Amino acid sequence: MALSALALCTRALLKIGAQPIASLDEGTAEAEVAANLYAGTRDALLSSHPWSFATGQACLPRLAATPVADFQYAFQLPAGFLRVLSAGVPNSGRGLAYRLFEDRLHCNAPQVVLSYVFRPDEGAFPAFFAAALAARLAAEFCIPLTENTGRAQLLLAQADAELRNARRADSQQATPRAIEGFPLVTVRG
Repeated sequence: MALSALALCTRALLKIGAQPIASLDEGTAEAEVAANLYAGTRDALLSSHPWSFATGQACLPRLAATPVADFQYAFQLPAGFLRVLSAGVPNSGRGLAYRLFEDRLHCNAPQVVLSYVFRPDEGAFPAFFAAALAARLAAEFCIPLTENTGRAQLLLAQADAELRNARRADSQQATPRAIEGFPLVTVRG
């Protein structure tokens, strides 16, 4: 089964002993719960960590309208944007002071490079993230479908363990960042 919203919801439903679904809009209680809880749960999990598969950089397009106060320039956030990691100027993806307003980023630099978390297609989810998301969905689906709070607590603990494992696996896919500008390190020379 190809990885999709339907496949992830079906995995979660099977974890709680519910019937699998053939479509998110088939009209069953399982499909209704999955359709209503999936997107929010997915976006919350994606936003919770700078996942390597969901992190990008973009030069933001500057908007013609200027901010009312505090900053000189406004920039349009990219499609699928979920969370800012940092903002900088070209050749440096961090270091700018900024603030988000609605779907715009305001700052005092005429150009901005944004490092951010975005919403990728489900087909781009690695196995470790798919497992964590399915576990979290099972925990979210449990009470509306089974009304069993004890099982929901157990599933939530399992989801937290899956999330820790996924974060660990994801964090091993890049060179660790060096400590910069820390006074105790600079004193030692």
